Amino acid sequence: MGYPEGSYLVTVAIDHDSGEPVYVQLANILRARIESGEITSRVPSGTSLAQEYGISHGSAEKALAILKREGLIYSVVGKGAYVKR
Repeated sequence: MGYPEGSYLVTVAIDHDSGEPVYVQLANILRARIESGEITSRVPSGTSLAQEYGISHGSAEKALAILKREGLIYSVVGKGAYVKR
């Protein structure tokens, strides 16, 4: 089964050798995924992001905090983080 014509899946990895902190890299990746419409409602949890990108849970939470400060996402206690519309 393939993707529809004109669509594609892009996998972006964290560069652990970069001078940029991993949480900043992840915030940039998530921002791009939100702006492209790939993430439209619920944002993956810090635990899921840590596993997906091979980083610590703390770094994933720092990335989510950046997006919250920027006003791109908001949290609902006990439910998770969501994209602001």
